[in-house]
Amino acid sequence: MKKVALLVLIGFLAGVAAGCVIQRPRVGPPPLRTEVMTARPGPHSAWIGGYWRWNGYSYVWAPGHWAKVKPGKTWVPGHWEQRGRRWHWTKGHWR
Repeated sequence: MKKVALLVLIGFLAGVAAGCVIQRPRVGPPPLRTEVMTARPGPHSAWIGGYWRWNGYSYVWAPGHWAKVKPGKTWVPGHWEQRGRRWHWTKGHWR
Protein backbone atom coordinates (compact mmCIF):
# COMPACT_ATOMS: atom_id res chain seq x y z
CA MET A 1 0.00 0.00 0.00
CA LYS A 2 2.86 2.41 0.80
CA LYS A 3 4.43 1.74 -2.61
CA VAL A 4 1.17 2.54 -4.38
CA ALA A 5 0.75 5.75 -2.39
CA LEU A 6 4.34 6.73 -3.17
CA LEU A 7 3.84 6.08 -6.90
CA VAL A 8 0.63 8.12 -6.89
CA LEU A 9 2.42 10.97 -5.12
CA ILE A 10 5.34 10.86 -7.58
CA GLY A 11 2.91 10.85 -10.51
CA PHE A 12 1.01 13.79 -9.07
CA LEU A 13 4.19 15.80 -8.48
CA ALA A 14 5.45 15.01 -11.99
CA GLY A 15 2.14 16.25 -13.42
CA VAL A 16 2.31 19.46 -11.41
CA ALA A 17 5.92 20.04 -12.45
CA ALA A 18 5.05 19.46 -16.12
CA GLY A 19 2.27 22.03 -15.86
CA CYS A 20 4.72 24.61 -14.50
CA VAL A 21 6.96 24.54 -17.56
CA ILE A 22 6.58 27.81 -19.45
CA GLN A 23 6.95 27.40 -23.18
CA ARG A 24 8.81 30.08 -25.05
CA PRO A 25 6.59 32.01 -27.45
CA ARG A 26 6.40 31.20 -31.15
CA VAL A 27 5.37 34.75 -32.06
CA GLY A 28 7.41 37.88 -31.50
CA PRO A 29 6.43 40.60 -29.04
CA PRO A 30 4.35 43.62 -30.04
CA PRO A 31 6.16 46.92 -30.67
CA LEU A 32 7.43 48.67 -27.56
CA ARG A 33 5.03 51.13 -26.00
CA THR A 34 5.82 54.81 -25.74
CA GLU A 35 6.20 55.57 -22.05
CA VAL A 36 5.98 58.82 -20.17
CA MET A 37 8.78 58.99 -17.62
CA THR A 38 7.83 60.29 -14.21
CA ALA A 39 9.99 62.93 -12.53
CA ARG A 40 13.50 61.70 -11.84
CA PRO A 41 13.70 60.91 -8.12
CA GLY A 42 17.33 61.95 -7.78
CA PRO A 43 20.65 62.51 -9.57
CA HIS A 44 21.71 58.90 -9.07
CA SER A 45 18.68 57.40 -10.82
CA ALA A 46 18.43 55.81 -14.26
CA TRP A 47 15.30 55.08 -16.25
CA ILE A 48 14.84 51.37 -16.98
CA GLY A 49 12.44 51.20 -19.92
CA GLY A 50 9.44 48.92 -20.03
CA TYR A 51 9.32 45.68 -21.99
CA TRP A 52 7.00 42.89 -23.05
CA ARG A 53 7.27 39.82 -20.82
CA TRP A 54 5.88 36.39 -21.61
CA ASN A 55 3.56 34.89 -18.96
CA GLY A 56 3.29 31.48 -20.61
CA TYR A 57 0.23 32.38 -22.68
CA SER A 58 0.62 35.94 -23.94
CA TYR A 59 2.79 39.03 -23.75
CA VAL A 60 2.17 41.36 -20.81
CA TRP A 61 3.60 44.87 -20.56
CA ALA A 62 6.05 45.45 -17.70
CA PRO A 63 6.22 49.25 -17.26
CA GLY A 64 9.47 51.17 -16.97
CA HIS A 65 10.76 52.46 -13.64
CA TRP A 66 13.54 54.42 -12.03
CA ALA A 67 16.43 52.46 -10.53
CA LYS A 68 19.47 53.46 -8.51
CA VAL A 69 22.52 53.80 -10.75
CA LYS A 70 25.34 51.38 -10.04
CA PRO A 71 28.58 53.43 -10.00
CA GLY A 72 30.77 52.74 -13.03
CA LYS A 73 28.07 50.62 -14.69
CA THR A 74 25.82 51.15 -17.71
CA TRP A 75 22.33 49.69 -18.10
CA VAL A 76 22.02 47.23 -21.00
CA PRO A 77 18.32 46.82 -21.87
CA GLY A 78 16.79 43.38 -22.24
CA HIS A 79 15.71 42.20 -25.66
CA TRP A 80 13.77 39.49 -27.49
CA GLU A 81 15.60 37.36 -30.05
CA GLN A 82 14.20 34.73 -32.39
CA ARG A 83 15.99 31.37 -32.20
CA GLY A 84 14.57 28.90 -34.65
CA ARG A 85 10.78 28.91 -34.26
CA ARG A 86 10.82 30.28 -30.69
CA TRP A 87 11.52 33.68 -29.13
CA HIS A 88 14.01 34.00 -26.27
CA TRP A 89 14.21 36.83 -23.72
CA THR A 90 17.57 38.13 -22.55
CA LYS A 91 17.18 40.09 -19.30
CA GLY A 92 18.49 43.62 -18.95
CA HIS A 93 21.53 44.01 -16.72
CA TRP A 94 24.17 46.43 -15.46
CA ARG A 95 27.53 46.15 -17.21
